[in-house]
This record gives sequence, C-alpha cells and structure tokens, in this order.
Amino acid sequence: MVEPAASFPVRASRCALFSPPSCGVQRLCLVAASLAGVKMATNFLVHEKIWFDKFKYDDAERKFYEQMNGPVAGSSRQSSGPGASSGPGGDHSELIVRIASLEVENQSLRGVVRDLQQAISKLEARLSVLEKSSPAHRATAPQTQHVSPMRQAEPPSCRKAATAAEDDGDEDDDIDLFGSDDDEDKEAIRLREARLRQYAEKKAKKPALVAKSSILLEVKPWDDETDMAQLEACVRSVQMDGLTWGGSKLVPVGYGIRKLQIQCVVEDDKVGTDLLEEEITKFEEHVQSVDIAAFNKI
Repeated sequence: MVEPAASFPVRASRCALFSPPSCGVQRLCLVAASLAGVKMATNFLVHEKIWFDKFKYDDAERKFYEQMNGPVAGSSRQSSGPGASSGPGGDHSELIVRIASLEVENQSLRGVVRDLQQAISKLEARLSVLEKSSPAHRATAPQTQHVSPMRQAEPPSCRKAATAAEDDGDEDDDIDLFGSDDDEDKEAIRLREARLRQYAEKKAKKPALVAKSSILLEVKPWDDETDMAQLEACVRSVQMDGLTWGGSKLVPVGYGIRKLQIQCVVEDDKVGTDLLEEEITKFEEHVQSVDIAAFNKI
C-alpha cells in the first residue's frame, strides 16, 4: 500500500527522534524530510494564484495609453529613473500630470472666450455707429435750418426800374404776334359736348336689366271636397305689377286630396314672396296653406 506524500515528513521526523545517533539511517531520514518539504512547498505554490509579472502588464498598459494620448511630461523621467514603480504611486502621479494639463487647456480656452467677447463688443459698437449714420436715422433726426445770408437792400431807383421792366413784360405778353387759337378751342369743346350728349341719350334709351325670379307654389286645400278649379281661379285672380302667372297642375297628396302646383314669374324689386303668400291665403274658404316648392333666379 502506497502512503501519501504528506506522511513522509512525519516518518522522517520519527526516525530522527527515535534512532540512535550513530545510526546512518538518520541522515537518510533528514534527506527524505527535506525533499518532502520542498515537494510540499512546490505543490502549494503551484496551486496558489500569485501574479509575479504584474509589473510587465502595467508597463505595457502605460505605454499603450501614452501612444493613444501622447507622451505626458514628467512620466518618462519617472519611469526611466531608478527605482521607478508601476504601482498605485505611479498611477497617482500620472493622474496629477493629466489634471495639470487639463488646467492648462482650461486656461487657454478661457483666453479664447475672452477674445471672442472683446470681438463681439467691438462689432456691437461698430454696428451702433453704422445705425446712427444710416439714412433712416438721418430722416428721423431733427433737421437744422440753414439761414441764408441777408441780401443787401436795393436802392429805390433800382426797385422802380425793375417794376417798370415787369410792366413792359406784361404788355408784351398781351400782344399776340402769331394770332390766337380761341376759335379752334371753341370748336373742340362744342364737338366734345355733342358727343357726350349723344352718349347720354343712347344710354337712357337702353333698357335697364330687371332682376326676375321663377317661383313654383304649392297651394293645399282643406279637404277632398274643395273645388280645385275654383281654388285655381282664386289664385290667378291675384294680380300685381311685376307678377306673371304660368302653368299649373294638380298633384295627388293622399286620401283623395290633391294640391295645386302653379308657376309664376316675379320681378324682385316689385313683388316679394311674403306679399304673394299673404294675398293667396286671403281665400280662407279654399286655401289651407301656401308653400314654395322651387325658387330660381332668371
């Protein structure tokens, strides 16, 4: 039966304790115990998860980020110096360097913003100057009155000479050297008036347009015993200026009752529908109601 490896150190120690000093087995036990201890340590280190070469990966990561973001001032000196470490202290120093670079960039951006604000203020001042010097602003501005210098007073003798010259000019205008055209002007006026008179007469003779409407009336009797011929005669007895009666027919309603449909043409300015219905409904013995079935402009 094979014993486990862990039992070799125990047996070796037993041999070392209970064997006589002169025995050669003691040396063998010590050698076996040392070998068993080395084997156990090796097995323990194999199963233990220890990252021995972490510094290599840290250096590779730092180089990658330096290539992506550019070299950072001071990092090269720290990494190249003796005793440089890639642990938390190195990461903290890189973070400080990046913060410093961001602060420098922030200061430059603030300078750019300040320059832009100054440029905008200059543009606004220039724009206000241009608006003040524009023509619209000049029109709204109060205009100054320019006073012309006073003329020297003319002596009375010169004034009399000028008045005499003006009188001579008026007399010259009254003299017509080439004859007058008054006769031709009178003839043109007479012809124009004659043409205007003819146009007015022609327009007066032209008949004016009269607005007319075609109306279809429905006259209903009281019952089936009403004399429809007498009812139609009563309706046609209504006569007005601008009213013309047309054709008519009897239309059955139901239960032996028929209604009268009659056509008429009226002039809109002279005859109204309300007046026509009022005149027809005066025949109360024959007419029950009057309705307008159709109304069309002519």
